[in-house]
Parts: sequence; C-alpha cells; structure tokens
Amino acid sequence: MKTLSIDVRRADPQDARAISEVHREAWAQAYAGLIPHKSLTQMLERRGEGWWRKATDGPATLLVLDVAGKIAGYATIGLNRARALPYDGEIYEIYLRPEFQGIGLGRRLFGESRRLLKSLGCEGLVVWCLEDSEHASSFFRRHGGVDAVEGMEDFGGTQLRKLGFVWPAT
Repeated sequence: MKTLSIDVRRADPQDARAISEVHREAWAQAYAGLIPHKSLTQMLERRGEGWWRKATDGPATLLVLDVAGKIAGYATIGLNRARALPYDGEIYEIYLRPEFQGIGLGRRLFGESRRLLKSLGCEGLVVWCLEDSEHASSFFRRHGGVDAVEGMEDFGGTQLRKLGFVWPAT
C-alpha cells in the first residue's frame, strides 16, 4: 500500500512557480463572472512567479499545501489589516487548485493557518470574501465563521460587496 504525503509548510522561493499556477487556476475558477474580466486578467498577470518569489520573504506568512510533492494550495496569513475590528489575525488568502477542492484539503490548510495564527499570539481572526462567492462563503460558514462585517471592493470601477467572516478568540 502506498502512503500519500500531505503537508502544510511555509513556502520557499522555489515554490513560486507552483504557487503562481495555483493562484491563476483558483482565481480564474473562483472569480470568472464575478470580477470584471479586464480587472481579473490584470490581477492574474500582476502575480507571476517573480511576485510570488518575493512574497515568500514578505511580511505575510505564506503557507503551501504540499500533496505528494505537488503544491495543491496556498494561504497567506498575518495581522488583521482592519484595525477597527477586535481580531488580531487575518487569513488574507486561501486557495486550492480546482482538482484538489471538495476532498477536505481546504479544511486542513484552513486549520493549519488558524493554528499558526494562534501560536503567534493572535486572538481571533477575520477572513474576507466576495458576497457573491457562494463557494467561499459556504466554506467559511461550515467552519464556524460568522459573517459579521461587510465592506466594498473596487474592481476597475465596479463595486462588489465583500463579507468579513470572524472567529472570536477561544
């Protein structure tokens, strides 16, 4: 019987190409039809391999989900950017390649992200997603998040509502 290794670890610069591929695939699937095409295309082009290489050494912590040597997903985490909210931590992004979705790997990456934030002293956390992103909002609700705050995000002149899901300190 073969054993499949699944690991969540900090990203290394050599992961940059794979992370950029995950980003492109996941965002194209998640946001096609939600974010205007031109804005989405510009966002995808802006985050190529070089951008992700720099991100591995940036202020946010970049985690990867490694499944048998293939980068299946990533998460970026750090301090809450919405200082008016009473939560210390934030998961800025969490994405999986489409073929790795729906089998529990997102739960694993999300859980590890939350544990790392807590180990760094963060009390409570927030995650933002577009209101019309049913997949993301249902994921966060299933994992105990409460959509307690909302805001707006501008995409090339198109305003889209976003929801802030929160998890109070435990």
